[in-house]
Amino acid sequence: METVTHYGRETAYEVVDRGSDGPPICCIHGSGGSHDVWDGQRPLADHAPLVTVDLSGHGESDDIDASAGYSALSAYADDVLAVVEATDAAVLVGNSLGGAVVLHILLEREFDPAAAVLTGTGARLGVLEDLLAWLRSDFERAVEFLHGPDRLFHDPDSDLRERSMERMYDTGQAVTRRDFLTCHEFDVRDRVDEIDTPTLAVYGEYDQLTPPWFHEYLADEIDEAGLAEIEDAAHLAMIERPSAFNTVVDEFLSEIAGDRNRDWY
Repeated sequence: METVTHYGRETAYEVVDRGSDGPPICCIHGSGGSHDVWDGQRPLADHAPLVTVDLSGHGESDDIDASAGYSALSAYADDVLAVVEATDAAVLVGNSLGGAVVLHILLEREFDPAAAVLTGTGARLGVLEDLLAWLRSDFERAVEFLHGPDRLFHDPDSDLRERSMERMYDTGQAVTRRDFLTCHEFDVRDRVDEIDTPTLAVYGEYDQLTPPWFHEYLADEIDEAGLAEIEDAAHLAMIERPSAFNTVVDEFLSEIAGDRNRDWY
């Protein structure tokens, strides 16, 4: 893992660079996650360096003293932009909370990426009141709930499910709860049509946490945005069906390169 220092803290990230000439792709995980949720996307590095971030308080990154909501979201955006500057990343890929971070950057910050991929996310990310209560008082029940059918996964094998649960336990109750509360407060429905970055919304066929219509809304509201379904997957489609996910991302970035008459992917 490499690190970048900003605002008095270190943010950890990993780069897979196979010498390809494409614009570096920066991937941002969701609530309770870490950079390794993107391990299945390593094949994308055949075309462009792949950068995966640990947001503050996750994985190997320092934590922050920020309240849930806009403050935490803004700090997470700072993490991403520090890594972007260190790696020259030009494409942002965000899952769930990571998608909210990407949307925040597109709407609030100076950075203008070449393209964005939003997966398992939405312009609003309300969280079930029961889940918020369990995250406060019964973390094990919250983790079990999230790993139930058609939430994080559609039909995972036991190893994949166990690894995902361990990742959330490693992140811990306090940070994971902050993440979900930040999602719960997130709502940019009144601004999402301001985005003019080439964007692809990718959803898992069975995702009950951020269902297909969340992504259809993004595709409708963002000018000329694309929409792609990953069959036999739920919220973490990039983990559950990595090959299918990588194919739609690869095709999207190739199309963007063609539209711009640029040999950058």
